[in-house]
Amino acid sequence: MSSVKLAPKEFKKDKDFAHALHGKTATESTGLGALAHKNKEAEQAALDGYFKHWDGKTDKDSEQSRLDDYSSLTKQYYNLVTDFYEYGWGSSFHFSTFYKGEPFHQAIARHEHYLALKMGLKEGMKVLDVGCGVGGPAREICRFTGASIVGLNNNDYQVERGQHYAHVAGLDDKLKFVKGDFMQMDFEPESFDAVYSIEATVHAPAFEGVYGEIYKVLKPGGVFAVYEWVMTDKYDEKNPEHRKIAYGIEIGDGIPKMYKREVAEKALKTVGFEITYQHDLADDYHEVPWYYPLSGDWKYIKSLRDAITFFRTSYLGRKLTTTFVNTLEAVGIAPKGSSKVTDALEEAAVYLVEGGKQKLFTPMMLFVCKKPEN
Repeated sequence: MSSVKLAPKEFKKDKDFAHALHGKTATESTGLGALAHKNKEAEQAALDGYFKHWDGKTDKDSEQSRLDDYSSLTKQYYNLVTDFYEYGWGSSFHFSTFYKGEPFHQAIARHEHYLALKMGLKEGMKVLDVGCGVGGPAREICRFTGASIVGLNNNDYQVERGQHYAHVAGLDDKLKFVKGDFMQMDFEPESFDAVYSIEATVHAPAFEGVYGEIYKVLKPGGVFAVYEWVMTDKYDEKNPEHRKIAYGIEIGDGIPKMYKREVAEKALKTVGFEITYQHDLADDYHEVPWYYPLSGDWKYIKSLRDAITFFRTSYLGRKLTTTFVNTLEAVGIAPKGSSKVTDALEEAAVYLVEGGKQKLFTPMMLFVCKKPEN
C-alpha cells in the first residue's frame, strides 16, 4: 500500500476520465436515464478496471491485489454504480434501522440525525464528512445542526453531483465538496472540530490508515463518529459459507476486504482515539429489519412512496433493472459487459440480506470517539 500522495496530474486525469464517461450527466440527468448518455469507450474502461480484480478467488494474493489497488477500485466502482444507487435508494447511500410504520426516507434521515446528536454537532462547527457520496447525509446534517461541512470523496462524478445538489438546496455557504483520498488527506492538521463517516471507511485497505488520517485532521478534544461496515464477532473467516457471504458483499459493494468488528475497534485505539461509545445498531431488536428494502418482503410497506422505493430495490425490481440494462447492451447503447454491474449489485443484495439474517454482518457498527486534549 503506497503512502505517496497523488500528484495534481493524477487528479486531473481522474477528472478528465469522469467527464469523458459521464459527460453532462452530473447536473442534467440522474438514475437510469443517465445510462444512455455515458461514453461507451470510457465505460468499458471503467468496467475492465473494476472487474479485473474479481475472479472468485479469496486467496491472500487476490486479496492483496485488491488492497493495493483500493483507490482505483473504489473510484471505478462508484463510476459504475452511482446512477443505480440514486435510482434505487436516493442520495443517501446507507442503511438505517427502521421502526414499524416509519417511512423509508424518514428512517434514513433519522439515522443521520442520530449520528449528529451522538457527536454533539452544532452551528459554527467545521465538520468533515469522510466518503460523502453525493452529499445526501451532509445536506441533512447541515440543515439539522447548522454546522459547516466539507465532504471528501475520491470520485469526481460524485463530487460534482454533491456540489450541484448543494447549490439547488441553497446550501453553498455551508457545504463544500472536495476531491481527495481519505488515506492521504491534504487538509491542515487539527483543522476540523468534528469528523464523521457513514458506511464509507470500509473501502479503506486498512482501518489504521484512514482512522490515522482522521485523527491527524481533527482538533484535540474533537469527536469522530462512524457507522462502520464490519463482520460481527460471529463471523469465522475459515468457514467457507461465511467467507462466501463476505466475498459477495465485497464484490457487489467495491470493498477490497471485509474485516471483523474487533479489527476496527483495535485500529481506533491504535491511532490514539478514546472510544466513548460503541454499539451495533443492527443488533437491537426491531420488528422491521435493516435489510428489509432488499428482502422482497412487502409486509413492511406503509406508503406509496415507500412502495416505489421498495419495488426498485426488491428482487423483482432489481431483475427488471437488469433486463433494462441487458437491453441497452444488446442494442449497443450500453457497452458490452454493462450487465456485470447489475449482476454484482444483485449478488451484493443477496449476501447483505443473508449476512444480516445470520447476524454475520452489520452496516451500522457505531463508534463514537474522542481525540485526547493533549
